[in-house]
Amino acid sequence: MRVLVVEDDDILREQLTERLQASGYVVDAAAEGKQGLYYALEYPIDIAIVDLGLPEINGMDIIKELRNKGKDYPVIILTARTRWQNRVEGLEAGADDYVDKPFHHEELLARMRALLRRTGRWSQAEFSCGPI
Repeated sequence: MRVLVVEDDDILREQLTERLQASGYVVDAAAEGKQGLYYALEYPIDIAIVDLGLPEINGMDIIKELRNKGKDYPVIILTARTRWQNRVEGLEAGADDYVDKPFHHEELLARMRALLRRTGRWSQAEFSCGPI
């Protein structure tokens, strides 16, 4: 399971990366929008977590470009913008969920798993089967 994290706050990006890796995910992390868009388009991403207020290219434009290029994996907006208008704009741009900062890591992981289940992608970082 490959997760893309596009977040310009160094501490938060590192915390998210560590938490996701500890949960068994492979994480690609970008500190600014241009790099994040490159990863989002070129890497085999299963789900993305994108901040809106990014340098170079903002998160909203990243999401719009992903959808324009036919990328259909789930995208969660993770941002400090809490106005309802921002939520509507983000969801209309193509995001699948919207999480306000500050947040609980457990809630974000649960939202990720729920989105992955609904989209038919793996919802667990580990694959297992019964006895063979």
